Amino acid sequence: MDIREKIHNRSAKIGVVGLGYVGLPLAVLQAKTGYHVFGVDEVAAKVEMVNQAHNYILDVADDELREVVDQKLLEATTDFSVLQQCDIILICVPTPLTRNKEPDISAIVKVLGHLANYAHPNMLVVLESTTYPGTTEEVILPALTAKGLTVGKDLFVAFSPERVDPGNAEFKTHNTFKLVGGVTKNCQEISKLFYEQSIVKVFPLSSPRVAEMAKVFENVFRSVNIALVNELTLLCERMDINVYEVIDAAATKNFGFMAFYPGPGVGGHCIPLDPYYLAWKSKEYDVHTRFIELAGEINENMPYFVVNKLQRVLNQMGKCLKGSIIVVLGVTYKADIEDPRESPATKVMELLQKEGAELQYVDPYTPSLMIGEQQYKSQQVTPELLRQGACALILTAHSAFDYELIVEHAPVVFDTRNGTRDVTQHRERIVLLST
Repeated sequence: MDIREKIHNRSAKIGVVGLGYVGLPLAVLQAKTGYHVFGVDEVAAKVEMVNQAHNYILDVADDELREVVDQKLLEATTDFSVLQQCDIILICVPTPLTRNKEPDISAIVKVLGHLANYAHPNMLVVLESTTYPGTTEEVILPALTAKGLTVGKDLFVAFSPERVDPGNAEFKTHNTFKLVGGVTKNCQEISKLFYEQSIVKVFPLSSPRVAEMAKVFENVFRSVNIALVNELTLLCERMDINVYEVIDAAATKNFGFMAFYPGPGVGGHCIPLDPYYLAWKSKEYDVHTRFIELAGEINENMPYFVVNKLQRVLNQMGKCLKGSIIVVLGVTYKADIEDPRESPATKVMELLQKEGAELQYVDPYTPSLMIGEQQYKSQQVTPELLRQGACALILTAHSAFDYELIVEHAPVVFDTRNGTRDVTQHRERIVLLST
């Protein structure tokens, strides 16, 4: 049976490789659409949780996972040989950076090592992992065509980047525009047809390289603009100007302005990493992406700025950072999610630890956290905890925090996220990134 017909009648079997923040929501969506989905992950604990319908991803509804597992539309396994049964393979594995900030696509290469053994005619393979422009044609294709399969004829390959925004209640996988770039016209046609079965709007592109570049550019755009407002914050701090008031004032303009807000750094799996993928690749073409690299430098400096300012705040109170109890509020990379990946809070806490501060932290989404070689456990926000600290340091502004309580009982509150903006009492105790 032709793969087009299998897509239409839902008889195609789907293999989703990688059951993390991208893969599990995608696997559940495809199972809800009516396809039989095999979720493949080398982490046995994840596989067991999926098969028991034990949800571990915020953006997946518990009842939806339970439903597709009970109907046996979604099965998870550590055995890559199930890919031989699949008509469509979606690769959703991590693409981190090395210690030297170079792309690490070893997880993709590892998947290809398995997939090369199980690829068969009439198969669609789509890479969803964020990567540098050229990966699909330079890495994916050679590995899959080595068995003699002809791309565009009996093997179909495309790149369709994930666009997951953890914690976004409005835009989920099914209603976020889906970019698709096929290697050939047939690859484009089949991959577009597949995604149209489950996603509201599919936006076809001329090639995988365009799709890869578009995904990286989305996050470069955010990185550069965050860096711009972070640099403005440093200037406002010197000039004794409230940067949040400046941004809110600029945002009253009806056109030509988009508000970005400063913070203790950038986090998550995309913004701190993706720009370096593009900067690395650009050197192959003798292009130095100075804007991109400068933005990374500015954003990476913000945790150091936070610690330096905290030292000044304590000095003005006649206290030393070394030996002081710092109550850290929020350690995930953004508010109201459970994702700690690349969180700037981790870097700030590492720096504070090196300066000899005694750390306590509170985060309803992160019960425990390892900083250096020390394990910390999340505490409850109480007046006693706040009073025993020299400072309450807000690094992630979760909506669950009682900011009135925090400001009332902490000796001083250093708020790096403007979470206390609606607090009206004791505002003299609040220090912002620039005031």
